[in-house]
Amino acid sequence: MEQELRNKVKEAAKEYYNAVYGKKREFDYIPPSGKLLGEEELLNMIDASLDMWLTAGRFNKEFESKFAKYLGVRYALSTNSGSSANLLAFSALTSHKLGDRALKKGDEVISVAAGFPTTINPIIQHGMVPVFVDCEIGTYNIDADKIEEAITPKTKAIFLAHTLGNSYDLDKIMALAEKYNLWVIEDSCDALGGEYKGKKIGTIGHIGTFSFYPAHHLTMGEGGAVVTNDSQLYKIIMSFRDWGRDCCCPPGRDGICGKRFSQQLGNLPFGYDHKYTYSHIGFNLKITDWQAALGCSQIDKLDKFIGIRTHNAARLTEKLSKMSEYLILPKINEGVKPSWFGYLISVKENAPFTKQEMVEYLESHKVGTRQLFAGNILRQPMIVDNDVDLRIGNSKLINSKELTDEHYKLLPNTDFIMNNTFWVGTFPALGDEEIDRIAGTIIEFINSKVSNTCTVAGK
Repeated sequence: MEQELRNKVKEAAKEYYNAVYGKKREFDYIPPSGKLLGEEELLNMIDASLDMWLTAGRFNKEFESKFAKYLGVRYALSTNSGSSANLLAFSALTSHKLGDRALKKGDEVISVAAGFPTTINPIIQHGMVPVFVDCEIGTYNIDADKIEEAITPKTKAIFLAHTLGNSYDLDKIMALAEKYNLWVIEDSCDALGGEYKGKKIGTIGHIGTFSFYPAHHLTMGEGGAVVTNDSQLYKIIMSFRDWGRDCCCPPGRDGICGKRFSQQLGNLPFGYDHKYTYSHIGFNLKITDWQAALGCSQIDKLDKFIGIRTHNAARLTEKLSKMSEYLILPKINEGVKPSWFGYLISVKENAPFTKQEMVEYLESHKVGTRQLFAGNILRQPMIVDNDVDLRIGNSKLINSKELTDEHYKLLPNTDFIMNNTFWVGTFPALGDEEIDRIAGTIIEFINSKVSNTCTVAGK
């Protein structure tokens, strides 16, 4: 009877979806990112609602298993956002359980300034020193050849995002990590499904992080994940995610760890309930089963989504390559198979127009654009209006209040990205019609500027 009623509810929901959302989406304004949901996602969320479980349950267990299998890793833990995933990954490396390898206040962490704030925020929030290395133009990732000169005896980790789905040089980075005994966190929030020499991005460093915000490769609305192959790190990450508790038993289930009343930790009495024993100063960053239900459906479509993104990026390259005199198009290094979050374009410095002019033209013609997030984060109020100790390359430690133009000159490519680079969409709801419209609008703008320049020169 229960299953029969459940099926009736789901049939009604399917009818509703097809009536309200079943038509192909038509775009007046082409956004740079977005989600693509089908009836399967709605039915899964309704299934989760009918369970009346509320917190992470059977769908979350299924999603974590599917996600780990997709990436080829031993462990995957869901969390409520990609930013939380970054926070958990970094917090885990501060655990006392790591002994001498635990990160401590004052330690230095290699990163870049051209990216999203929540790659940098955990470093600062834990009282450590971000060390900024310049980026390459074209890949927009860290210039791996400049990392070693920025390493000091205080350097303990490398924490970098794969820029818009395009991998950095993991061979060089992992070689440095081994040489100097450094931790590596791969922020793969914008790169799910991408590959580096046949391995999935996010699985090569010690910890990988992912985001499932609606703009990303799969969505839970809000959501994220942390992955690792290290059993100790897995338990530590889970502890930080789940209030800092020592026990690994999931909510609503007791005795899985087999140690509920049989040990003594801290200064607690012997046998104190393990479910209420805390080994870290943690958080509560779990997801709901509704979100996991959505993710279970989305992950089944992930390869299709990535295929469309890849096609869209290739089509943009084909259409825009004729404008290479004025534009820098994305560069893909050998062995890299990107999973494009968006399509990055830079305006060359000698072009007869600026990035700002192009972006304003595109937006006024209903083509959405985005900056490469913070541009140069060292110029953001979050840095210059606060007291943040940092280093740039191999320079000395300075406070953010002391930043001058001379310091910014140490990151010339990062400033170029801030001033000259933007991106447009590749997400799977966009078809050839929309991609051609994006490219056509860009070409139309350039031709108008080049024509005007020639006219002026002719006078």
